[in-house]
Amino acid sequence: MKSTSAKIIILIISIIAVNLISSTFYKRFDLTKDKRYTLSETTQNLLANIDGPIYINVYLEGDFPSEFKRLQVETKQYLEELKALNKNIKFQFIEPLNQAEALIKKGLQPSRLSVQEDGKVSEAVIFPWATVTYNNKTENVSLLAGQTSATQEEQLQNSIRNLEYAFANAIHKVSTERKQKIAILRGNGELEDKYLVGFLRQLRQYYKLAPFTLDSVSKNPQKTLQELTGYDLAIIAKPTEKFTEEEKFTLDQYLINGGKTLWLIDNVNAELDSLMQTGQTLAFNRDLNLTDLLFSYGIRINYTLLKDIQCATISLASGNSGNQTQYQDFPWYYYPLIIPTNDHPITANLNRVRLRFASTIDTLKNSKISKTVLLQSSPYSKPFGTPRIISLDEVAKKPSQQDFNKGNQTLGVLLEGQFTAAYANRVKPFETKLYKDKSKPNKMVVIADGDVIANELFQGIPLDLGLDKWTKIHYDNAPFLMNTIDYMLDDIGLLKLRSKNIQLQFLDKQKAYKERTFWQLVNVIFPLGLLLIFGLLYTFLRKRKFS
Repeated sequence: MKSTSAKIIILIISIIAVNLISSTFYKRFDLTKDKRYTLSETTQNLLANIDGPIYINVYLEGDFPSEFKRLQVETKQYLEELKALNKNIKFQFIEPLNQAEALIKKGLQPSRLSVQEDGKVSEAVIFPWATVTYNNKTENVSLLAGQTSATQEEQLQNSIRNLEYAFANAIHKVSTERKQKIAILRGNGELEDKYLVGFLRQLRQYYKLAPFTLDSVSKNPQKTLQELTGYDLAIIAKPTEKFTEEEKFTLDQYLINGGKTLWLIDNVNAELDSLMQTGQTLAFNRDLNLTDLLFSYGIRINYTLLKDIQCATISLASGNSGNQTQYQDFPWYYYPLIIPTNDHPITANLNRVRLRFASTIDTLKNSKISKTVLLQSSPYSKPFGTPRIISLDEVAKKPSQQDFNKGNQTLGVLLEGQFTAAYANRVKPFETKLYKDKSKPNKMVVIADGDVIANELFQGIPLDLGLDKWTKIHYDNAPFLMNTIDYMLDDIGLLKLRSKNIQLQFLDKQKAYKERTFWQLVNVIFPLGLLLIFGLLYTFLRKRKFS
């Protein structure tokens, strides 16, 4: 009796000791192969600076497809990892359907998903969103990535892979006091505001935006350069007028002094509007006087137009029905659809990006400048020299191998490294105290299409960037450009989290449906069989022991 009491006392003391030790020394272990629950150093550093409560509401509660239960579970486990690292993280899962109207007003749009059960397909509505609130600032977090993925399994995998970036990015935005400044350059015939609204209204949520004209360079170049260096990034969206040497020198020294630059250049003048009016148009070279400047950085935009068999469509009148004109969509090979294939943080998990009348880019060797191809055509493409007559009759021609036989063509490039000033060994257009021969490590992006940032208009109203007003297809132009700007201005490495690789195993629904009766029987009979065998064996051994 004393021995039993001693064992019980020792057990109780051991349990208390274990609890005391575990409360003092806390450790979670990630045993997954892909380390999906191991927070990156970027996230850890971000949370280390949070000293007040962060409230996270997740609207993944209720009845929705079983596959997306996994998204709910993965989201909860990820937030538990955040809370384990910083006790200021407070989260809850909320049933959204009771407040659907209020959520939609906040910009949290629902998603419709197809559900397969018992061989039947139905539709379900979910709100795949979360909100992150800190110091009275709230950021919406989309939990459903890649909404144009080929399958729901791919969509789910992309969503789970994107969780850490989505939440870390939101926490960074609500906890950062200073907004970085972006200059929208004017003065050289850039795109009008109505064609930029679709993207800029999204961009202004995260950055301070301001127009900046280079016209003042001719009057006071030193002051213009000084003011331009106060911006973190400059967007040059489809200029149509020639740059002067003073303007080029200003942009060169802006880059050398640490400013990031996003070039969106049309080297060839070709517009669909004029083509629609007459049925054909002349595509001709546009002299922007930028060739030598970009060449010094290791880039050359060619005077070409690309045709790609992997392309978007245009709507053309095909006849009349009563008093109404009938329209039909035709492949338009001058509108290449770019499907990013590399794992760079800018393009990871992106879907199709639509370009319009794009040119090709040649990259040159610069030992100190690394070049990453962000956008390239499909293998079935071909650039054509200009000037060139473009006709709507081309939609009726069947594509031939000769028209699309030049392989992948480069259309967008990221440059990173230490830049050498384009005017290092040349006469300077004007003197400035800010002049430098070399930059510190810096970044620049060049896209050989100015329309990549241009939204369409419907009855004079700007649409979201990437939305085709005829087909209603939503291309990923806006996410691509947002990722590009985020990457160039990212000083803590957040965007690298988008490259995180997670592999999920999915159930074969068709096979499961065909074999469900067999597996139901196995799941019912097998445990009962084991129980029966155990009972018989136990009875046999007991009788043998006491006989």
